[in-house]
Amino acid sequence: MTVNTDQLIEALVRDTPPVPRRAVGRRLVAGIAAGALGTFLLVALWLGFNPDLATAIRHYSFWMKWGYTLSLGACAVAATARLARPDGDAAGWLWVMALPVLALAAIGVFEMSHVPSAQWLAMWLGQSWSICSARVFLLSLPIFGGLLWSFRSLAPTRLRAAGATAGLTAGAWAATLYCLHCPEVSAIFVLTWYTLGIGMAASVGAFVGPRLLRW
Repeated sequence: MTVNTDQLIEALVRDTPPVPRRAVGRRLVAGIAAGALGTFLLVALWLGFNPDLATAIRHYSFWMKWGYTLSLGACAVAATARLARPDGDAAGWLWVMALPVLALAAIGVFEMSHVPSAQWLAMWLGQSWSICSARVFLLSLPIFGGLLWSFRSLAPTRLRAAGATAGLTAGAWAATLYCLHCPEVSAIFVLTWYTLGIGMAASVGAFVGPRLLRW
């Protein structure tokens, strides 16, 4: 008996229950939430919260940081959800991600234009430039682990791209939680050192994606 491709596919899926419409999104959110809990505990127990956090959240600089990291995180989650499917393409969301980067760059230029040039280096380096990016990267690891768990029941085919966006997602949400500790207030600091840490997470994700997301 000869079976053509359409008949084979029909036979394979005949007894397969339909997948809920938002199953991918729920699976990713569950992985991110589980990892974010680990990251939150790391911030609380390892770094500690900013002692002036109650005052900081009343100023625009805190919300500037959160607006940046949350925007990157939302776009990265959308891109990851697209790449979690066999036919996924995340190019559109990655272009959207350029908007918060450009917006923060504009804020940085505005801030620097209102202070003497002698202060620019201090604004750029802050008090923690040498450790900020590494901390964001380390804090991203629990969230990346949660995303790896999510991908165990998903079906990515572009493994390197999926790993990169998963790392990007982990880095952006880790940076969001790092804001609860970080006292830095300069936009140019956030643009440089937060973005570097997020980029490190994306790079590692791209490297390990083909190895850890294979199914």
